[in-house]
Amino acid sequence: MRRITIAIAATITVVVLLFSYRTSTNQGTAAVRPSRTQQSAQAQAQAAAGGTDGTFTGDAVDTRYGPVQVRITLSGGKITSAQAVRVPDETSRDVRINNAAVPILVQETLQAQSTQIDTVSGATYTSEGYAQSLQSAIDAAHQ
Repeated sequence: MRRITIAIAATITVVVLLFSYRTSTNQGTAAVRPSRTQQSAQAQAQAAAGGTDGTFTGDAVDTRYGPVQVRITLSGGKITSAQAVRVPDETSRDVRINNAAVPILVQETLQAQSTQIDTVSGATYTSEGYAQSLQSAIDAAHQ
């Protein structure tokens, strides 16, 4: 009888854990560590603090699902605004993914003040294209 009780309790525990597991399709997905490319760009991007004030648009970066392009505004040597002016939008899935990912990427940009931002889970291509375009916008601010 005791073995049956333990087996039932263990089964219930496993079922509860399985239902509480968050998958990568969650809208509020957590971000992952930055790539080596983003880490190596950190030193250059952090120099944005000394950049010229104004609005700068990065290069359009082609990704597997379409181009990504970022525009930033610098004021007082800081990034005060960032927006994705182009993101993949061929399908409703692209739109749904980017509607969730872009606000996270913008928030990361404003907090990091550089390309040292996390890749959004479920939007890897958009995140990588965003970081590359962001870097080119920061570079444009220094010219």
